[in-house]
Amino acid sequence: MKTFMGRNFLLPNEKAKKLYHEYAEDLPIIDYHCHINPKEICEDRKFRNITEAWLEGDHYKWRLMRANGVPERYIPGDAPAREKFQKYAETLERAIGNPLYHWSHLELRKYFGYEGILSGETAETVWQLTEAMLQEDSMSVRNLIRRSDVEVLCTTDDPKDSLEYHKKLHEDPMVDFKVYPAWRPDRAMNLEKNDYPDYLRELSEAAGKKIGSYDALLSALDKRMAFFHANGCRISDHGLDSIPFEPVSREECDRIFRKRLGGEIPDPPEIRKFKTGFLLEMGERYARLGWVMQMHYGAVRNTNSKMFRLLGPDTGYDCIGDSGSAAAITGLLNALHEKDALPKTILYALNPADNAMLDAVTGCFQDDSARGKIQHGAAWWFNDHRAGMREQLTSLASLGLLGSFVGMLTDSRSFLSYTRHEYFRRVLCGLIGEWVSEGEYPDDPRALEKLIEDICYYNARKYFDFP
Repeated sequence: MKTFMGRNFLLPNEKAKKLYHEYAEDLPIIDYHCHINPKEICEDRKFRNITEAWLEGDHYKWRLMRANGVPERYIPGDAPAREKFQKYAETLERAIGNPLYHWSHLELRKYFGYEGILSGETAETVWQLTEAMLQEDSMSVRNLIRRSDVEVLCTTDDPKDSLEYHKKLHEDPMVDFKVYPAWRPDRAMNLEKNDYPDYLRELSEAAGKKIGSYDALLSALDKRMAFFHANGCRISDHGLDSIPFEPVSREECDRIFRKRLGGEIPDPPEIRKFKTGFLLEMGERYARLGWVMQMHYGAVRNTNSKMFRLLGPDTGYDCIGDSGSAAAITGLLNALHEKDALPKTILYALNPADNAMLDAVTGCFQDDSARGKIQHGAAWWFNDHRAGMREQLTSLASLGLLGSFVGMLTDSRSFLSYTRHEYFRRVLCGLIGEWVSEGEYPDDPRALEKLIEDICYYNARKYFDFP
């Protein structure tokens, strides 16, 4: 029987062990998509305890605790931090097969040197160990980033954001890693939302432009994009229920936009048309600026209306939606391609049933402007576990070009979650090690070294071309 999460965790054979320990383990990290707060990096926050570091806003852990019958008071509620941690430790005992079981122990080992098992019985020991260590300067968020060997991280930022903390970080000579903003214009697109008029006023103020038409909206966004670009932004992200495509003119988008300004919510076909037009306009701009366009789609959000009213969004009440439409995705990409305005694009499906479809779609729009110009993104959210990662990697290898893949990202709000890159690298090396051992790929050390190092690091560095 193997030791629990030993040195060769997830590495099933000698070849996998060699690939991981010799090629993957010590590579730096390019975290091109996360939800870390740049203010906390700028202020070099120190967490008072493990509850702050682990349970603040982590809806992965919140969902698990709810499934264990833990009252809300111990989740986002007002219970003492020590009691919240106890409830999580007790929940983790039951989480066999869940990636949180592995992630939690990887984090305890990497950052706190704890080699034991977290449970209800050991929670006090872990609490005291982590509380004492978190007071040390080496555990500030900047030093956690350094200890994780993060070279670049990209936050997620609204067009109206001042980027004040990004500017401060850029000017701080003590910051020896790169922190860049990423453009997330969802609120500018989602005109069906009740707060859309309020958002337009905020965007108008940030851009210094009155927004009374669709052209004025695009002009305001152009100004903000120039500001983001000047502050190092080279990547965008769109969170979509589904990727829309409905033929639409700019004039029709303006009519729908003015209808919304008049206080009327457009009907669903109009909303799809507006969002199509918006994404096409954004895509053209990304291509001109040399930005990468990311599209995350397939989540059904805020399913529990009672809890949404109580806690708001991103609190653990989203789920996997239906499969996406290949016709819509190819329609959008093709419309941009027809204008020679298709940017480098990464597509992420929350429904794993879309893996093969996305790998087939991406193959329709590759060209010599970039290796792996159109990417099937890493296993995301409900899929970033061993099985989900292997499924995504296997599908990409089967239908696309695994060697051009830009690899893993954290998609996390936690400064301790960089062990997810270790987890991914172990899964990757385990899978490729199996293929080599089964005679499905030659045992060529030079080729394997390049393959592993590119997927884990070098492909991303070249693809995003950060300043």
